[in-house]
Amino acid sequence: MNKSLKKVVLILGGSSDIGIEIISKFLSNNWKVIAHFNRNNKKLNQLKIDNPSNLILINANFEKKTFNSFLKKIKKFNISSFINLVGFIDNISYQKINLANLIKSLQVNSLIPILIQKNLLNNMKKKKFGRVLHLSSIGVKYGGGENTFSYSLSKCLLEFQPAYLKKLSKFNILSNVLRVGFVKTKIHLKIKNKNLKKRINLIPMQRPAKIKEISDMVFFLSSEKNSYISNETITIAGGE
Repeated sequence: MNKSLKKVVLILGGSSDIGIEIISKFLSNNWKVIAHFNRNNKKLNQLKIDNPSNLILINANFEKKTFNSFLKKIKKFNISSFINLVGFIDNISYQKINLANLIKSLQVNSLIPILIQKNLLNNMKKKKFGRVLHLSSIGVKYGGGENTFSYSLSKCLLEFQPAYLKKLSKFNILSNVLRVGFVKTKIHLKIKNKNLKKRINLIPMQRPAKIKEISDMVFFLSSEKNSYISNETITIAGGE
């Protein structure tokens, strides 16, 4: 990446456990971070206090009509990298889902992030640098869990992304999907009927991923460290 260009990353879903770690990683590597959040938390606020000029927080609920106002807020930033960590889970079984449930999951996890991404690509082309990364789920491989069908379906949609964006590689815009396995975070602990021991037994490495292991991979794929990997769905799931 041209050193004269300011390194700016937009992270959707920045208040999650993984999001906090990724924000910290980029900040420690001298990136300016624009972090979207829906629900604030103490760790996010503390990061803002510690990094008042390099961390910009934007609150937006993608379930509501905040999409256009969000685009206006990020338009002034010269964004180099885009990371979608949004992970809304409705905790509704396949037998009980309806059209509204499906639309909500697709809208929040996939459709709005895709539209936000679309609005960043022209600027990346001008800079001849861009990194795009969506976090998917190992649930795509297995058809989702008992109460996460809509969530896994929305992540499946994201895995379509790199195949379309591959033509932008000539502008040094590299797009990938990171399919993440079981990480012991708050989002998993909220899933109904989640048997953590049984889940871990399905993993060949016999343990969940560490949050740092995910954030290190995200940073690599979404920064100038990645100079050639594009149009890939990469799995980080302990061999599962």
